[in-house]
Amino acid sequence: MSLRPSRNPLRTLRLNQHIQKIDYRYRLRRRTAVRLYSWNVNRTLWLKTFLVTFTTPTLQNSKMKILLLGSGELGKEFTIAAQRIGQTIIAVDSYENAPAMQVAHGFEVINMLDGEALDRIVAKHKPDFIVPEIEAIRTERFYDYEKQGITVVPSAKAANFTMNRKAIRDLAAKELGLKTAKYQYATSAEELQKAVQEVGMPCVVKPLMSSSGKGQSTIKTQEDILKAWDYAVAGSRGDVIEVIVEAFVDFNSEITLLTITQNNNPTLFCAPIGHRQERGDYQESWQPARVSDKDLYEAQDMAEKITEALGGAGLFGVEFFLTNEGVYFSELSPRPHDTGMVTLAGTQNFNEFELHLRAILSLPIFEITLEKAGASAVILASGESNNPTYTGIEKVAALPKTDFRIFGKPTSRPYRRMGVVLSNDILETPIEEVVERAKKTAQLITVNL
Repeated sequence: MSLRPSRNPLRTLRLNQHIQKIDYRYRLRRRTAVRLYSWNVNRTLWLKTFLVTFTTPTLQNSKMKILLLGSGELGKEFTIAAQRIGQTIIAVDSYENAPAMQVAHGFEVINMLDGEALDRIVAKHKPDFIVPEIEAIRTERFYDYEKQGITVVPSAKAANFTMNRKAIRDLAAKELGLKTAKYQYATSAEELQKAVQEVGMPCVVKPLMSSSGKGQSTIKTQEDILKAWDYAVAGSRGDVIEVIVEAFVDFNSEITLLTITQNNNPTLFCAPIGHRQERGDYQESWQPARVSDKDLYEAQDMAEKITEALGGAGLFGVEFFLTNEGVYFSELSPRPHDTGMVTLAGTQNFNEFELHLRAILSLPIFEITLEKAGASAVILASGESNNPTYTGIEKVAALPKTDFRIFGKPTSRPYRRMGVVLSNDILETPIEEVVERAKKTAQLITVNL
């Protein structure tokens, strides 16, 4: 359905929410869906049909064991969500006292690229679920774990494809035909020279395996090429030394579309999240982002296609560029997204970590409602420390419609994300005001080295 443009963004947002409830809560699969886009639908008949077709699987055990691979701030919030409904979490990372370890039932410290070490802890803990939170994992082992009856989240295929930008980009562009930036790959500085000639300048260089913008840079001149290669290699995670070179997309804005796939139930979408980046890492995020009806439906269609191709159940963070020529697929993470921390501000009835958990456990999600306008702004370290402390917390705590999270990372380094400030307000509030409040509030907290 195409909607008439509305001069009232709140009315458009509510209209989108209404259509999502009718369309995405009703249909089970794209191939067999009955799409209901009419405002004049018989709501009583729709509700009866929906309640009959909505499948509610039963957990084999109300207390499941989850092996969390990667224990950063996103893993910490996921662990808290799991603890609240009685699940057991074993947190794994390459260093002790990682954020999620501080709230988990148990922990392991290993190099997750070591397949034998990974096999050992899987055999030791015998988890019901394996939930990856980072990229640097020997994901090839996941196929064997699935054969052993362990559920890999969202699936072994999804984890393998999305931990490597090459696999997910080729799936999106070549197999599914999604609109993406022109791109090439390079495994050496010499190949990067050729790739830049093919793609053109300016262009963006990213390691195939990295997170939070590490190793990402923009090439504007010939002198930038060798620097970009060295920076990408230094920021690469895992043992793959290869980069993707993307043509620069002249975009108006970037959004993250949190997409929730469920076992036997419909795919759901959260209200779009806007974000701003520096050094390839997000600085602020806000929800809802202003997105036209046309662009929103195009993004949702792309997100559903690619998550369906990857399979499994869970929350995906799907990133898009919004341009004058339409929507471009950018990247995908098969887990809660850093920009999605804005949902901790109470913008939704469930935050992204609760949604991920419910989808994993096959707990039905009847609907996702937008409750407030919200924003998040990061708290960054300015240098290195083995014992960072914080000042200014009491100032933030005294402010209305504001909250914060200190992640509890045991060490700091320049630009490391150490916490986040959260602001919210009623939906009628201009989102720019909420974002500005979050930014100013984040500046009140200092990371002491």
